[in-house]
Amino acid sequence: MESDSPAPQQQEISAQGSSAVNMDKALAAAAAGGLGGRFDISKLLDAMIKYNGADLHLRVNRAPCIRVRGELRDLGKTVLTPDDTMSLMKSITSERNQTELGEKGGSDFGFAYNELARFRVSIFKEKGSVGMVLRQIPSRILTFEQIGLPPVIKDVCLRPRGLVLVVGPTGSGKTTTLATMIDFINQERHDHIITVEDPIEYYHPHKNCVVTQREVGIDVPSFPEALRRALRQDPDVILVGEMRDLETISTAISAAETGHIVFATLHTTGSAKTIDRIVDAFPTNQQEQIRTQLSTTLVAVISQLLLPTADGKGRVAAFEIMMANDPIRALCRKGETYKINSHIQTAGKEGMILLDDYLFNLWNAQKITYNDMMRVCQDPDQLEKKVREYTEKLKRGGAAPGK
Repeated sequence: MESDSPAPQQQEISAQGSSAVNMDKALAAAAAGGLGGRFDISKLLDAMIKYNGADLHLRVNRAPCIRVRGELRDLGKTVLTPDDTMSLMKSITSERNQTELGEKGGSDFGFAYNELARFRVSIFKEKGSVGMVLRQIPSRILTFEQIGLPPVIKDVCLRPRGLVLVVGPTGSGKTTTLATMIDFINQERHDHIITVEDPIEYYHPHKNCVVTQREVGIDVPSFPEALRRALRQDPDVILVGEMRDLETISTAISAAETGHIVFATLHTTGSAKTIDRIVDAFPTNQQEQIRTQLSTTLVAVISQLLLPTADGKGRVAAFEIMMANDPIRALCRKGETYKINSHIQTAGKEGMILLDDYLFNLWNAQKITYNDMMRVCQDPDQLEKKVREYTEKLKRGGAAPGK
């Protein structure tokens, strides 16, 4: 599964001060304490865990660097050589993944670092050398409240059938959100959960549910093959790590049609764009049929982003929630997805909210900055107008935004 950044609560770098200057000093001190010269993967991972790094980047002709609070920070000044990156790669990579790297130029896998943390690792060839990116996976599954997921999503998790999509760009927290939802199902239902991931990132123990977790490339050759087999394994809940091709999308929709609840991810932003992306993946002569299928199977689209907090100490999630009620289904069936945003905006009582409205609420609560809000919003002109009108109204009332 394409991993996402660790949850917002895990983005903070504690005990080293909140300023970028203090953080740079802390990382430089860590480097001076043993990360210079030739490199040891254990020391690099220890530094990443200590300072709550989201990603570790290892690239030739560059010092190792980690992403903290959304920004890359160097670990010392000693640059990596081709021999360094090759040695670091081999120290944690299986023969199977090394063979895939040689044949395809890249490979992904999960990696457990003792009992301290798990990482999703991507190795790849770059200009004849080897590069690596290791993403830290939170050591524990977070709750709805910790992530900030709206309560209406708990109702979604209890639905017996249909298609639920969690969408957003890389690093937006999709994997963390799905793990929270699957864990909730695992506690509240008595069913069989099957997950298909590349690679497995969160391990789900058997609670009230039986949980089967299959990793593409190890347990099964592909997503479509795993989904076909899953339908013969008495599933109730199916998680598809990523709907990355036409066959996977088609099989996931079919599974949702045949009485299962299917959770999946896509690299899109916004509910309307997500539906368009799915429909456009099919040949023109099949698109009307897919619209009809989506109109009957779609339960919800959860679109999300991660933004730096206004105080610079962490990150916070922003969501767009679309629940597939009768009007939404009709718009989907007719191909009038351009009207979906207007409907979401007027359906707040049903738990729906547009991404830009959620961003506005975060800004008004002083959780994010104005610049970050405008940087990621979907309709800058409309949002700027809303901010201007709101600010003028508060000035007339003698208050300030966010107060």
